[in-house]
Amino acid sequence: MTKIVAATILFAIAAVMFFAGIPPFPQRGGGAGEEPVEEARAADVAPVLPLAGEVAPAFQVDIKPEIGGKVRKIHVREGQEVRKGDELITIDDTELLSERARVEAEIEGARLAVGKTGGNFERARQLFEQRLLSREEFSNLEADHRISQNELQLAERRLRMVDDRIDKTRILSPADGTVLDVPVSEGQVVVGAASVNSGTSLMVVADLSRLMVNTHVNQLDAGKISKGTVMKVSPPGGGGGAVGARIVSIAPQATVKSNIKGFEVAGVIEGDAHGLKPGVSVSMEVPLGRAEGVVAVPVTCVFEEDGEKVVYLKTDEGTERRVVEVGLVDLSLAEIKSGLSAGDRVLAVKPASKP
Repeated sequence: MTKIVAATILFAIAAVMFFAGIPPFPQRGGGAGEEPVEEARAADVAPVLPLAGEVAPAFQVDIKPEIGGKVRKIHVREGQEVRKGDELITIDDTELLSERARVEAEIEGARLAVGKTGGNFERARQLFEQRLLSREEFSNLEADHRISQNELQLAERRLRMVDDRIDKTRILSPADGTVLDVPVSEGQVVVGAASVNSGTSLMVVADLSRLMVNTHVNQLDAGKISKGTVMKVSPPGGGGGAVGARIVSIAPQATVKSNIKGFEVAGVIEGDAHGLKPGVSVSMEVPLGRAEGVVAVPVTCVFEEDGEKVVYLKTDEGTERRVVEVGLVDLSLAEIKSGLSAGDRVLAVKPASKP
């Protein structure tokens, strides 16, 4: 993080000096009392945008229970790899099993009632067809039978609901991954996730085979980057080697983070992650273009005057003011698209008396 902050400060200082013409370091050429001179030369100019970000899994899920209860058993530990369908946590189902036994007893009673009322109804139907039973008595026996059937159906439905809740006491992994965090302990009472509350977080499982880097780019720099660009990602301290991350998303709407308005940007790490772990802070460099073998001068040799970029060419006759077209600019060099040739000598400071 120190590295990226230092690079950002250096970039800002260089940009200010680029327009103000202040030399950040001793210049070549000239003796005592002479103006420092630099030579235009063929060079590679490759500006980058320094950023700071954090590593995160491409897939991560916060597992929460669908029902509340006491945690009876935790089957995994942090850092353990799991497969889809593996049991992670078991919630105590003692009360649910007791409820299931009660419902089963209700079902048995309801079935007996259906058998009894069904027999009465069948006999009543035969008597009614023989005109030996009044319609009112027949209707009452028919209603009793239907009520008993409904009660049986309701009891069977309650049994299915209890069984469903019992099944939900076994918390299974929704996907292959690695357990990142287990914030609960055995014996703890947890709350089921519902529309009125978010529920207790039981575990975080993530797929570490595909990592991403997330960063926040201020609104002034966001327009310089695009999807598909490969960023250079360096771990803290630069140890372990840099990796590449391809930008896959740029938020369509600006947000404020650390009092800076900007856009969330995400990139997928390609190839070997060199041991990078979720949550690690990293420094990143986003290439903003590259010009190879172009005519370039130090940024301190280019000045802005009246809306134009100018240099002061050192000639045998003295000094010549020259308007130039500037291309890419990095921390040290500015590409000169027109107005200078390789070998031209330019002043690193504005002349005391302008030509």
